[in-house]
Amino acid sequence: MNKIVFSSLIICTLIAIPVANAQFGEPAYQKVTQLLIDESENIQAKHIIGFSNNPVSVNLFEGAIIESITVTNEDGNELEFGITGMGDYGTLTIFLPQKNTIVKYNLENMFRQSDNLLTLNIGYPKQFSIIFSEKTELIFLNDQIIQLGDKKGISINSGGYVNVDYYNKIPKIIEEIIWEENKFDVEIITDSKIDEFNFDQGSKSISFQINEKNKFVTITMEEELLDSPYVILLNDEKIAYTKSISKENYFSLSMKPQAIGEIMITNSEYSDRLSKITSNHTLPIESIPNDYVIWLVFGGVLIIVVIVVIIIMRKIKK
Repeated sequence: MNKIVFSSLIICTLIAIPVANAQFGEPAYQKVTQLLIDESENIQAKHIIGFSNNPVSVNLFEGAIIESITVTNEDGNELEFGITGMGDYGTLTIFLPQKNTIVKYNLENMFRQSDNLLTLNIGYPKQFSIIFSEKTELIFLNDQIIQLGDKKGISINSGGYVNVDYYNKIPKIIEEIIWEENKFDVEIITDSKIDEFNFDQGSKSISFQINEKNKFVTITMEEELLDSPYVILLNDEKIAYTKSISKENYFSLSMKPQAIGEIMITNSEYSDRLSKITSNHTLPIESIPNDYVIWLVFGGVLIIVVIVVIIIMRKIKK
């Protein structure tokens, strides 16, 4: 009862303060600020606060569920706290953080889902980390592919907003390539339908047809299969991609095509040669055999001689 009354009194005091100065207590020293995402896409925020002899304030993540907030010290004892302002970042005030303090709460309505892809757009004014469940193998951070591997988290060192995409269930396609009597498995991860997959041995290039635009496409293969540096073409136009190392001797290329059509992954030198040929609309001129040239010269001389003879004969007749 005392806890509720005390918190209410503090909250009333905070409400009376102008909005621009509504923060009560000095900014907390945050040892850890993280989001924990479980296999059901539930998100829990966790802040570990260093001890202080004065009240401290902590910004809450957007989407915080007030009823779920718990504040305990390192011994597990509950502490008094108050909350003010629930805009982009609500503020939680801890009155007596004389030991390390743990703040926990859940977030709601943070994910958008399109087909099989989950999108989380979230931010915080200080450094924070996001820890994913064991089932999450790769993510796209601001459209950049990150293979999580054994490290199931990322750190946003400067704070701010980030956009994180990942698959609820990874849609994998395995294509087998036989080259120089060796077999290679090429893995494609995408929500888009893939057709006409082909490996060209002469140019050491891979091509396939995509049937949806603005879908992530990630292709993973062994390094010896294609020569670097790589170029990715969409309908013969270069497009941006990101590269990551998935495991030893394997690499992944990820792209987000903005149109439907043919994707070709090839060596940049081959692509340059190809563009030079296709940009020249004239056909190559084959060399003329030397014998043919001699006959042309002889014929030309013979015609000149005949013309000269005709002219002389006309003058003689006159």
